[in-house]
Amino acid sequence: MNFMMIDTETTNSLDDPIVYDVGYEIFDENGATIEKASMTNKDIFLDKEFMSTAYYAEKIPNYWKEIWAKKRELLSWREIKWRVFDACKRNGCEIVAAHNARFDRLALNLTQRYITTSKHRFFLPYGTTWWCSLRMVKEVLKENEEYKKFCKYYNFMTANNQPRYTAEIVYKFLTGDVDFEEVHQGIDDVEIEKEIFLWCLKQKPDIDGRLFKPKPEPVKPLEPWEIEIAELMAS
Repeated sequence: MNFMMIDTETTNSLDDPIVYDVGYEIFDENGATIEKASMTNKDIFLDKEFMSTAYYAEKIPNYWKEIWAKKRELLSWREIKWRVFDACKRNGCEIVAAHNARFDRLALNLTQRYITTSKHRFFLPYGTTWWCSLRMVKEVLKENEEYKKFCKYYNFMTANNQPRYTAEIVYKFLTGDVDFEEVHQGIDDVEIEKEIFLWCLKQKPDIDGRLFKPKPEPVKPLEPWEIEIAELMAS
């Protein structure tokens, strides 16, 4: 089975995020890299007004350095969308994953709707199977006393005194590198999120990391004749 880990960086607001950076890596269940890409959405990145609200706007000069060094591609949103779609199709990706996949999926879809003025509503085809590594680590680490102690010792706790599960903190725990800091650029963050995803699969091979679980089918009431047969069989 092949997976795609994807990460976005956004501008605008957390409620209505618009994507300017997309990074992805396709890998197999052993973690071997098949394909990866680092892409900047020029439709948004070249818009000074949009980029003025980017949470990591101070990183803009670094984006230009990577673009000039050809470590990153400056592409239109249409090119990015079809690059990701084609990569998934060519490599038979059964699962697209992200850390806090709900946010990344929302951001990609909102950007798709903004760029196309809602002519096209989904970045990836409707029904694509999304997995969330945030949901996975919560399931794997929820009873892990060592992780709880780690978060308490380094004050990685929520306001409600619960352990936090950001990719950066989980990666610190897994590697023992407490000084590690997330880059907050698409392809760089994909690298650590991939490791978290694979670690969760190793810890719990039967884990269900789907972002959306199928709703159970409603129970159909028994017909009178079915009730009668059931009563006869029970007697």
